Amino acid sequence: MSTFSGLGSALSALAAQQRGIDVAGQNIANVNTAGYSRQQVVLESVGPPANPAIWSPYNGIGGGVDVATIQRVSDFLLQGRSQTEHGQSGYLTTRQVAMGTVETSFNEPSDSGVQASLADLWASWHDVANNPGDTAVRGVALASAQTVVDGLHSAASGLSAQWTANRSTVDTMVRSVNDTAASVAALNVTIMRNTQAGLPTNELLDQRDQMILSLSDSVGATARTGADGSVDVFVGGTAIVSGSTARTLQVSGGSNLASAATDPIVLTWNGATYPASVTGGQLAAVVETANVIVPTYLAKLDAVAANLASKVNAVQAGGYDQAGAAGGPMFSGTTAASLTLAISDPSKLAASAVAPTTDPVTGLPVPNLDGSNADAMASLATDTTGPDSMYRTLVAGLGADAASSTQRASVQKLTTTSVDSARQAQSAVNLDEEMVNLTMYQHAYEGASRVINSVDSMLDTLINHTGLVGR
Repeated sequence: MSTFSGLGSALSALAAQQRGIDVAGQNIANVNTAGYSRQQVVLESVGPPANPAIWSPYNGIGGGVDVATIQRVSDFLLQGRSQTEHGQSGYLTTRQVAMGTVETSFNEPSDSGVQASLADLWASWHDVANNPGDTAVRGVALASAQTVVDGLHSAASGLSAQWTANRSTVDTMVRSVNDTAASVAALNVTIMRNTQAGLPTNELLDQRDQMILSLSDSVGATARTGADGSVDVFVGGTAIVSGSTARTLQVSGGSNLASAATDPIVLTWNGATYPASVTGGQLAAVVETANVIVPTYLAKLDAVAANLASKVNAVQAGGYDQAGAAGGPMFSGTTAASLTLAISDPSKLAASAVAPTTDPVTGLPVPNLDGSNADAMASLATDTTGPDSMYRTLVAGLGADAASSTQRASVQKLTTTSVDSARQAQSAVNLDEEMVNLTMYQHAYEGASRVINSVDSMLDTLINHTGLVGR
């Protein structure tokens, strides 16, 4: 046993404790870094030689301490659970926002929405029934009808603008997903090389996990770690990243809302003919909004517009205008966007249900202003198959769907937050813990220094105070 073995053990202790202090400092420096996983030093004692000698046995007590590895604290199970929950949360939250935007387009309930405009229209026809010969009252009824048309146009325009924004968002998100997938593949290569070369990879692993979590938010991606340190990332069961290779998504489909039914938005893999199964994340919700949600509510709005034109024109056709002529169509067009007023003269409103008589002197028709046809028009407000009833059903259904989306998103947000909190509780930096570690490593460092001082004192006594020198 060498007299200097104590110095070697103490020196290894100094180096190991210094490394511990460095790692604690790295943790503290990244306490506010998003996605950073705390690191910890794994120490192992240095034992005797692995191959004992027969004639010269090892009589030492070990060779000190060594840093086995710098371990990244991360739970793969929680990481995978977090990816799953983020994908679901991204989908539900984006769908909630989409439903809220649809509600904004309808602007209900309000004093300026279509429902209030319809109520004003029927009320104005009541006034026409009470004063069928009053041109001003007729003008108010015609203006109320134009207000209804404007409200339907506004709602249709809002839905169309939402669809256009969603179409642009799909393109942007697909480009972002493709770029992120390529970055994950590039990090896979770097991590594999560093692992093979024995270089640290902890920070690179943190960056890769953050990118994968971003893919989870966007397209519901999940990851599987390989033995070589690389990860395969899957979207709907298909690998978007496999080792050093990344696949890309492509978008096809119409460029306007009118083509949504015949040419919907479709996501496909580059080089493949089958569609990509993107059922989670924000992108799935955006595509669903463009392909299903917005077209569905526009179709219901168009049905209201068509019903309004059909019902009102039918009542108009059953009456006579102020000049005694048979009533003509009040509306033209069959969709919310194309609906227009077909008449601009208030006298053309068919308020009377009684045919005109003929003047015996002039032979000209004499209109009968009884106002009963105006009453029939006003009664459309209570028609169970009329535009009011259809529109109320539409708005009620929209409100229920929006409320359901909000509730589901809120519940999922709590679940995702809970999982993230559990993951952060294990992986995030705790300043109190790091301060304890710093103190522990500092005291160990001081202890190793004392060992060196003690051995140095012993050697000084041995060499300089025992009289052995010069003999």
